[in-house]
Amino acid sequence: MKAAADSTVAQYFASIRAALGGLEIFLADRNSPLYQHGVIGEAIMPYLERLKASFACWENRIGFVDQFRISRAESGFPVYQNVLELENDRRSAEQRMAAIPGADALRAEMADFILRNKAFPTALQARMAERMYLQQIGKGEIFSPFILPETIRVAVNPKTMRPYYVITWGAFDGTSTLPMVYMATVEDSSEKIVQMLVTPDGKLNPDIRIDLPVGGLLNPDFASLFDDFALKNSAYPLSPVTIATNLDKDFEMLHPKQLRRFVLGPFYSADITENNERVREILSKVRKVENAWLLTWTIQEVFSQAERPAQRGFWSSTPAQEEFYIDTNNLEATRMGVSAYEKHALVPHDAYQALYAAGEAEAIFGDYKVHVISANQVISEV
Repeated sequence: MKAAADSTVAQYFASIRAALGGLEIFLADRNSPLYQHGVIGEAIMPYLERLKASFACWENRIGFVDQFRISRAESGFPVYQNVLELENDRRSAEQRMAAIPGADALRAEMADFILRNKAFPTALQARMAERMYLQQIGKGEIFSPFILPETIRVAVNPKTMRPYYVITWGAFDGTSTLPMVYMATVEDSSEKIVQMLVTPDGKLNPDIRIDLPVGGLLNPDFASLFDDFALKNSAYPLSPVTIATNLDKDFEMLHPKQLRRFVLGPFYSADITENNERVREILSKVRKVENAWLLTWTIQEVFSQAERPAQRGFWSSTPAQEEFYIDTNNLEATRMGVSAYEKHALVPHDAYQALYAAGEAEAIFGDYKVHVISANQVISEV
């Protein structure tokens, strides 16, 4: 029974590794559709690296901890408890490493155990797995429950003569068990910042050196408050227009012109996930189990169509306010609270052939933009 469980776990990790690797190939291709959106592909890559590191850590962790659960009926990603445990382990990794013998000492102990007892040193193997896990989790950054904002671009809007920032941050939603990346384009009308960053001809001041990316919002006066805002406004149930409106209300001098949310998932894997019975049934017929998966993601966008200017009166004043566009002609866009959205699906060639042969490709993919991966190449819009 354990062998079957181990096989299923190994299949899951192999499938998700292939899916994230395929997404990385897609994002790295400057001809991919995401690069038509400016910085989307570039912005997502660091978060994808974090997610890949998290899965590598989880895979090592099951060498000494039996419990690992995924949201089989929903997202196909690990449940939130696994994300929290990974974050806790990251914080205590150095302390725990100090209590475990070195790798060479453990190997010597394992060899001695085998010679003396003519048996496999299960307990020592678990200690070795824990050491490898702690070493790995200490190496790189993982996809934490919340990843603090950072500024990745700075420029000037010549029409408003304000500097604007492109800020990204990440969150793993505990309810939907979906990893998400946020990208906000925000103008800053703070007098001090405008004077420092904007030249009289509406260009970015070349005398000010900005080493990007910058941790947090570029404006230090609002950086800490912006971190708090992002933490409280990154849950999946909050629509992009709600988040953008909250940002507009909470910061008088910050003007959100665009907010994008990249939602990764659901992920489908044959004989493992149960989030779509028809997809699962067809994927289970794919000849090679390592190609029996399907990864989807959604890009949601809300943008400002106009800025209502500030009103300064003798008795009261009203700050500038953004008017966000919602495509009310599109029921799905209205439900999401967005100006526009795109649904994408990445699928191995074998799996796409199985779906196509079953006559299900059109019904399953519907309004998704389909990308087929084969031999480390991604063919889009098949």
